[in-house]
Amino acid sequence: MWNIAVPWWELVVRSVVVYVFLLALLRITGKRQVGQLAPFDLVLLLVLSNAVQNSMNAGDNSLVGGLISATTLVGLNLLVGLATYRSKRLEAIIEGRPQVLAHDGQLFEDVLARAKMTHHELNAALRQAGCACIEEVGSVILENNGSISVVPRRAVAGKGAGSESHPRT
Repeated sequence: MWNIAVPWWELVVRSVVVYVFLLALLRITGKRQVGQLAPFDLVLLLVLSNAVQNSMNAGDNSLVGGLISATTLVGLNLLVGLATYRSKRLEAIIEGRPQVLAHDGQLFEDVLARAKMTHHELNAALRQAGCACIEEVGSVILENNGSISVVPRRAVAGKGAGSESHPRT
């Protein structure tokens, strides 16, 4: 229970390598994977965590080995969070930038394709925001966390509901 099978520093190095690898892998697969987990995405993450477990612990199932690995992962995560807070360049590399999917009722099909997002997912986000179609939208943004922000189009003066002028009394 208390005796570790490999040197403590090897557990730290293995944890760092696995953390960086998974961070890069999840970054490459896109924002949608993290922000909007479908059931098969959740299964993938659970199986993935099991798949890399032995890579981190080198077959060491001791309590101390697990605590060292867990402490390394949490510490590394804190360092990455601090580094991305302090450096906008590093933030862009690790977290990416928001992507504009549509603007002024115009859908950007190329951005939608790069984000690996279907029209069904986009339409669901529009409905959730109270917009029936893309023409009602000022902008649609895929955020870094995978969520979709929908900004409805503002009514043009003289057109649409709420644009009537009321006389002052």
